[in-house]
Amino acid sequence: MKNSIKKYIYCLLFPLLVLMATNTYAINPNKYVTNSASKGSFPIASKGKLASIVISDNDYGGVLRVVGHLENDIFAVTNLHPNRIQNNKSGVEYAIIIGTLGHSTIIDQLAKEGKINPAELHGKWEKFTTQIVENPTKSIKRALVIAGSDKRGTIYGIYDLSSQIGVSPWHFWADVPAKKQSELHALSGIHSLGEPKVKYRGIFINDEAPALTGWVRDNYGKFNAKFYDTVFELILRMKGNYLWPAMWSEKFYADDPQNGILADEYGIVMGTSHHEPLAKAHGEWNKAVNGAWDFNKNPEGLKKFWTEGMQRMGNKETMVTIGMRGDGDEPMTEGTAISLLENIVKTQREIISSVTKKPADQTPQMWALYKEVQDYYDKGMQVPDDVTLLLCDDNWGNLRKLPELDAKPRKGGYGIYYHFDYVGGPRSYKWINTNQIERTWEQMHLAYEHDVNQIWIVNVGDIKPVEFPLEFFMDYAWNPEAWNAGNLQDYYTQWASANFGEQNATAIATLLKMYSKYNARKKPELLNATTYSLTDYNEAETAVSEYNALAKKAQEVNNQLPAEFRDAFYQLVLYPVLASANLHELNVAVAKNSLYASQGRAATNNYATKVKTLFDNDAELSDYYNTTMANGKWNHMMSQTHIGYTIWSDPKTNIIPATKTISIPSAAEMGVTIEGTTEWWPNATEESILPAFNSLDNTSSYIDIFNRGTKPFDFSIFSKSDWIKFSKSKGAIDQQERIKVGIIWEKAPQGTQTSTIVVSGNGKSIPILIKIINEKREGNVGFVENNGFIAIDAEHYADKTEPETYKWETVENLGKTNSSVISLPIKKGRVELNANSPKLSYNVNFKNTGTVKVSMYFSPTINYSTREGMYFGLSFDKENPVKVNYDSDPYIFDYNGKVPKYWDKNVSESIKVVTTEFKIATPGNHILNYYRIDEGLVLQKIIIETEKSELKKTNLGPPENFNIKN
Repeated sequence: MKNSIKKYIYCLLFPLLVLMATNTYAINPNKYVTNSASKGSFPIASKGKLASIVISDNDYGGVLRVVGHLENDIFAVTNLHPNRIQNNKSGVEYAIIIGTLGHSTIIDQLAKEGKINPAELHGKWEKFTTQIVENPTKSIKRALVIAGSDKRGTIYGIYDLSSQIGVSPWHFWADVPAKKQSELHALSGIHSLGEPKVKYRGIFINDEAPALTGWVRDNYGKFNAKFYDTVFELILRMKGNYLWPAMWSEKFYADDPQNGILADEYGIVMGTSHHEPLAKAHGEWNKAVNGAWDFNKNPEGLKKFWTEGMQRMGNKETMVTIGMRGDGDEPMTEGTAISLLENIVKTQREIISSVTKKPADQTPQMWALYKEVQDYYDKGMQVPDDVTLLLCDDNWGNLRKLPELDAKPRKGGYGIYYHFDYVGGPRSYKWINTNQIERTWEQMHLAYEHDVNQIWIVNVGDIKPVEFPLEFFMDYAWNPEAWNAGNLQDYYTQWASANFGEQNATAIATLLKMYSKYNARKKPELLNATTYSLTDYNEAETAVSEYNALAKKAQEVNNQLPAEFRDAFYQLVLYPVLASANLHELNVAVAKNSLYASQGRAATNNYATKVKTLFDNDAELSDYYNTTMANGKWNHMMSQTHIGYTIWSDPKTNIIPATKTISIPSAAEMGVTIEGTTEWWPNATEESILPAFNSLDNTSSYIDIFNRGTKPFDFSIFSKSDWIKFSKSKGAIDQQERIKVGIIWEKAPQGTQTSTIVVSGNGKSIPILIKIINEKREGNVGFVENNGFIAIDAEHYADKTEPETYKWETVENLGKTNSSVISLPIKKGRVELNANSPKLSYNVNFKNTGTVKVSMYFSPTINYSTREGMYFGLSFDKENPVKVNYDSDPYIFDYNGKVPKYWDKNVSESIKVVTTEFKIATPGNHILNYYRIDEGLVLQKIIIETEKSELKKTNLGPPENFNIKN
């Protein structure tokens, strides 16, 4: 009875012991190492002593190599180096025993004696168990036993222990230091991450020049085994197992024969990219020697080339790419016959079978349906059932195709090729991280729910700029069931804590979350002076001030961090925030310079100077990254150009935007402009009128008073209406000043009223009309129309209907402004539209009647199904819902294959807008209903325009209207 009570108490305390652990906290649901001893725990490090490490010399070479990494990791944490014992030849009190079941003498002996359970590992894929064993051998008193089901399982178990003691996967690739600790204790129990849910999980190093290539040339001479040693380690520490190596000017096997040998030793499954068949790099094809890259014209040359690739591969674990694209990752000849591709694959499989001396279906193969190849498949191209079909995104993070929810299973299954980096249209993006993990989660969750679980591979460019989303991608690939819309935001904090400690984790999490959101709105390479509006909704000012506030916070966190963390922080957080904030301000400064020049403002030339300063700041930030940070370790890594794009491809150097300088007279001259226009007075001919004010919205507006000369002048603002307030009613103007205008609603008359503001200065008086709508809240419900429109953030619904197992899920932080809403479960697929369908209801309050346009702002999802259309439903009040096709745009063929006609605009703006018209007969309260029909739609925002709409089209749209709740 006492033992049962003790066991019950321990079960209650175990989670608390885990939470009390003070070492850095890896993104790992099974935290089993603490820095304080407890009953039954195992002392890895305690009182200046370390447990020895025991391995069998008949284990895999890769396991023995990674044991060396663990020894280095323990030293990095404790300043003590563990003793390694081969084959248990000497007695020790405490030992960490490591080995692979069926390939380690000591592990097999423990299994035979029943001290570990071989059934936990036998036949499993990449699984490990870590547990405390009493008296494992005659010469060892207690042991922490790490046993793997196979080579990678053991390696994952070793690296998992490294993670547990506080060593980041980014210890080399981002200089994240290990947290020093003297006490390390493993808790009792069997610890395991189980088997991965996705079989092959990897990265593609691509478009690696100038950044990665320059760095490799300086440090390794070429992309050799010393370089790939660091890459293989990184992949395995993130629980990955698959690599497409650098390929444009590089030849993985040919450049260094040790590359393939080392990959095989580590257990890295090698592949080649979507257009490099049979383990041959693109760079190995020499037209002068091999002939044309054309199977019709040169079949024998290609067969010889591919045969050499398979022969060189030998018995190394490889996922063999089959199929063919044109030379240099281009489409094949226009009108390529499907039968030709089928014949090519038939020939390639014959080569595979001939070289391996076994049926082709016994060699893992994948065929990428990249760009135009997907269209061939859609038109009936036959793919052998054992071949993994690698489906692709659109190069911008939106999946192009998924198997049907009721698709017949394929032996080879399905994979996804995803992008965090891309060279191509509508604009290359390579410089810095622009990927929201929320979008990655949402799209890869779609893939997993559609049973795509054989391969997940992501194009990471140079590796360095995308460290954070890359680790998320790998963690999510290991177990897509571990992360969902409800806990996804925790990933930011856990990652920050794992790499920088708990003290600043919340602040760092916010920095990661917000900078990736701001950069995902529009890729930096697409930013220009017109991206954000200077005149409407205070958009440009807000974008700059938000990013500058983020930059200020990043600097504060940097100053609080211990010195040893600052190089890592600069790479992973500070540089992306500072450089991106600077780039946003640069483009807005260019816009102001242009606008002010057209208005003759005295401040014009200041902004020309500011553009030059900000352009120089960009260079200084990158130069610090390349030459000073980490003592210049990462030189060239921030050499990618990102300013001055005019077409899809990057300019050779950053190009400073053109600015204007004007001649400014000495005599003072007043100019006035208002929110919502580039016109200025007294130059403009039409009357000036501010956007309307509504008491239920309580918005403010502004007036800009500026000088067109160098001599200052005095100004004053007057109105007979004492219910109008100003941030400043008089003063002196040197160059310019923005005056905020608001309403004192307690004094304002009821109903619709107009009044006049008069701005006087330097002998001129400018009248400005103002219109207000002052109404009572009583009886009004919902988002209130103002200036003829209503803007609603998708997550702010008033009610929801969730029949059966359906669920509406808010994905926090997903999208351009706030959060987004999706309908789950995905596996329910298309549902019939009726009044009882899953729906969200939004309360709205109209001032005007007649035709209204309801614009639904979605993430730019592509219809990944073969079924016609991609539908949702809309209705007002109790009317029957209208079926709306999200996928109504015609499809065209361009450089990305078959895509919707306006695809380039949608991905450039990170939004797709679908507009439907309705009739509103009466003003007042109404309910807008949004219904699920098809899964996979991501709703970010709703904007409803009446016939009196004064909506201005801007990048982010207007801020959300005021919402009167019941």
